[in-house]
Amino acid sequence: MKDFDNLLEQYAELVVKVGVNVQPGQVLMVTSPLETVEFTRLIVKKAYEAGAKYVQVDFEDEQIVRSRYEYADDSTLDYHPAWKAEMLEKFAEEGGATLTIRVPDPELYKGIDSQKVARSTKAAAQARRAFADYTRNSKISWCLIKAPTRAWANKVFADIPEEERISVMWDTIFKMNRVDGGDAVQNWHEHLGRLMELRQKLNGKRYKSLHYRAPGTDLHIELAEGHIWHGGASQTQDGTSVVHNMPTEEVFTMPKRDGVNGYVTSTMPLNLNGRLVDHIRFTFKDGKVTEFTAGSGEEHLASLLATDEGASYLGEVALVPYDSPISNLNRIFYNTGVDENASCHLALGSAYPTNIENGTQMNNEELLRHGCNVSLIHTDFMIGSAELDIDGELPDGSIEPVFRKGNWVID
Repeated sequence: MKDFDNLLEQYAELVVKVGVNVQPGQVLMVTSPLETVEFTRLIVKKAYEAGAKYVQVDFEDEQIVRSRYEYADDSTLDYHPAWKAEMLEKFAEEGGATLTIRVPDPELYKGIDSQKVARSTKAAAQARRAFADYTRNSKISWCLIKAPTRAWANKVFADIPEEERISVMWDTIFKMNRVDGGDAVQNWHEHLGRLMELRQKLNGKRYKSLHYRAPGTDLHIELAEGHIWHGGASQTQDGTSVVHNMPTEEVFTMPKRDGVNGYVTSTMPLNLNGRLVDHIRFTFKDGKVTEFTAGSGEEHLASLLATDEGASYLGEVALVPYDSPISNLNRIFYNTGVDENASCHLALGSAYPTNIENGTQMNNEELLRHGCNVSLIHTDFMIGSAELDIDGELPDGSIEPVFRKGNWVID
């Protein structure tokens, strides 16, 4: 128990000091599931020790959210409280930071009409557009992290005795966040340094396009002119270093909105806001999804693509080697924040303006003119495997290998 308490304290300190990087005098908002109350209390303690002026905690319960879709009148599902969106805008305007424990139950909305969830999700996204501008443009510090819940542990570790699942999930979270060996903060500084070296190498390449080939995949992706590779630590507009997702193993950049052609097949299930979609295949022409299928959950995918025009275009291309810490756990986590760091992935929907030169200074119309996709959604789906090859097209038109059999071969 003593070892667990020590690891838990290290993890809380890590997410406060490296993840959201709370600054003295800053207000922090923590959003977490009810089940993680003990860990949340530890985060609050660490935040105050780091100098936080005030910590606001918002607890969530997924069964309460599900009740809305089961019992509320259908006509109310397009409603999202304006006062809540305004509160978030005011919070961001005053320089607040957010730390969110995000672990949606993969089976939460089983049996619920996908249109109901889609309508409510879209209403929330529309109401929170102004707040989303703060996060997409790195105007504030924000970080997404993981902690065990019973539903998540039961899904991921269904093959071990039920009474052991939460403990095993904690051990796994410590491992994937480099908290299980030595000084966690120092481990992360070294890890972030390696990711920085990789993204600098990619930025030096200035690839015009990437060509993906694997079983069920033959996809050409042009990269936006002036694209920038990011990964690991990010800088907010006031210069604070943050890590938006913990764990993280990816480097990512911006595809050209109308420059995607071919077809691609997913390699892991997608937890789409509490609804599982598996064996996805997309066909793209001039950037847009023209055909799609799914082995299961196709109706949920259709609802996602119908969100707005930008939902049918890519906003992110991310590279993760198959031989990497989370992938080597040989486990599907049914949580995009984890699974995307075990696999190369793409994202439908909005691009991050930070992934293009001067992007944070552009409005949506200017972003679109520069090849940047704009949408209410940003949904990652995993396409990596041990059979994935990727070639990069250099500025002079020559081709060189970037990935072979799922791993880096870039010189």
